[in-house]
Amino acid sequence: MRDVAGKVAFITGAASGMGLGMARAFSEAGMKVMMADIDAKRLPAAVAELKSRGADVEAHLCDITVEDQVFAAAAATVKRFGKVNVLCNNAGVSVGGLSEELSQKDWDWVIAVNQTAVVYALRAFLPLIKANAETGHVMSTSSMAGLVNAGPGWGAYNASKHAVVGMMEVLYSELKDTPIGVSVLCPGAVSTNILEAAKHRPGHFGSGDGRPISLNPIDETLAKGLDPDVVGDLVLDAIQENQFYIFTDPGMEKQIDRLFDRLKLGFAWARNNDHLKAAKQAGLVWKAK
Repeated sequence: MRDVAGKVAFITGAASGMGLGMARAFSEAGMKVMMADIDAKRLPAAVAELKSRGADVEAHLCDITVEDQVFAAAAATVKRFGKVNVLCNNAGVSVGGLSEELSQKDWDWVIAVNQTAVVYALRAFLPLIKANAETGHVMSTSSMAGLVNAGPGWGAYNASKHAVVGMMEVLYSELKDTPIGVSVLCPGAVSTNILEAAKHRPGHFGSGDGRPISLNPIDETLAKGLDPDVVGDLVLDAIQENQFYIFTDPGMEKQIDRLFDRLKLGFAWARNNDHLKAAKQAGLVWKAK
């Protein structure tokens, strides 16, 4: 999707952080942007900032955990801009706590924002993107935690972000022969305001009792993280170059190497397992297509 000028993008979590970085990068490249967020204070300010620079952007207040609101956002995007070409499922939250400590509502909220909202958006926006008969793109924000273990206390976040990677892998296989590209963003530390996410936790997901997003303080790590505007530029590059995996920290490749080492040990163990040998399952049975 080299020529992005005039294309229309819809971005969730667009009032700040990486979502705002994407909106800035996209609008500077000549794209039109519908900026969606649940933050009623930050969103108007973010839109006003971009409009002051001449960007063709609009705000849409939206709780992406509510299916009807996501479909309404899709309709609003088409009504305002006439079409939609790019979908960026970017909004994300986390709640910290050991697996047995997290309440069901903690899990429900994280899964609803990070995973189920992506499902809603795919169902709402993909038919519209396909209907254009133009090039398009779907980008979903996962995390390095979607590929490797983020550590104790990140169970709900890890699970939801792994799900996003899996969903985008499948979507890639579904769209690889179409004009619609697919990307999954797996950032490392980025200087965002995710620590404040609980302020916008809907009441039906419980209060969370002030639970932090992780067991260990990560304020300093986030403060030293990558500028979200750089992430916005990376996402734009990936869309234009049809790059599937978007990484923000090449140094974290070592964590992937360690993951594959553990996976290979698992296969080696299975290959030599007497029960599998007796069942004649030690050889190649299933072939990927």
